[in-house]
Amino acid sequence: MYKILIVAPAWVGDTVLAQPMMSRLHELHPEGLQLDVLAPAWTRPLLSRMPEVHATFDNPFAHGQIRLKARFQLGRSLAVQGYDQTIVLPNSLKSAIVPFFASIGKRTGFKGEQRYGLLNDLRQLDKTALPTMAERFAWLAEDKSASPLPASALKQPKLTSTRAQQLSTLSALGLSDELPVLVLCPGAEYGPAKRWPSQHFGKVGQDAIAAGMQVWLLGSGKDSEVAEEIRQTCPEAINLCGNTSLTQAIDLIAVASQVISNDSGLMHVAAALDKPMVAIYGSSSPDFTPPLSAKAKLAHLALECSPCFERTCPLGHLKCLEDLAPNIVWQKLEFIQNKKGQPPKTAEQHA
Repeated sequence: MYKILIVAPAWVGDTVLAQPMMSRLHELHPEGLQLDVLAPAWTRPLLSRMPEVHATFDNPFAHGQIRLKARFQLGRSLAVQGYDQTIVLPNSLKSAIVPFFASIGKRTGFKGEQRYGLLNDLRQLDKTALPTMAERFAWLAEDKSASPLPASALKQPKLTSTRAQQLSTLSALGLSDELPVLVLCPGAEYGPAKRWPSQHFGKVGQDAIAAGMQVWLLGSGKDSEVAEEIRQTCPEAINLCGNTSLTQAIDLIAVASQVISNDSGLMHVAAALDKPMVAIYGSSSPDFTPPLSAKAKLAHLALECSPCFERTCPLGHLKCLEDLAPNIVWQKLEFIQNKKGQPPKTAEQHA
């Protein structure tokens, strides 16, 4: 039995993009693999829905915290697991300290922040050969001399959600999926330059309600305010932002007919549940962190000024999202079609 400890990223979306690497590790160790993950508390529920993961351990260190003594203690507590290898996905020096203190023999990761010694299987990142985050993570599963696998060879992320889990979540939240559901994910933890305007979300929600659907708004508590802005345009939408756990959000997305999401963690969750979806991009790039699903459609304008990868629009106009009109996204939806195979008309089209 080969035993690997993965030091996971802090973001939900990045954690989903690491799942193809986990699948690849199991392929490379057919004799048996125990794959454990050191992760922040908020992503551990997500990892519990990945069949590749054996166990998770809490990574309690906030961004920027060194807490060397606590890292030493955590490392020594993990040393008893007898790991053969660790793969450190974040590029920070601090993320490599615990595996070093755990006395793990092979410590794999990309070069960065002077991690020489802390890591002894250092990889030089070739951004041209590895254009996407999923490909970069997956290459760390390979031997150092191996050629990177192309994106097309990677397994799609796949989260589990049983019908029993879905029914339990629906019951706990007083919801029903008897009518088709459109899930809207209006948040983006990174910043407002990744958030489609609330009035645009509201307009699409309004059209979905008119087409006989339910509209659920999903996100963290930080997204509740923008969800209420959406409800000013679409008052029938149900604001669940901040009222679900991550596993409940997974189950709610799993029962959805269609999802519309900003480039966010929940976008990658929807892709890993293989839901028909529209992924909206503003300041970020679908070339780097695309949703890994054949059922995902992209909505972005590819303006000259984007992607800028900024948290807020440096030019002050946010045209990459403001000019992405609701009807553009509506035409990409697949959740309801008429007898001619066309989506239902919006109120504007009827007019």
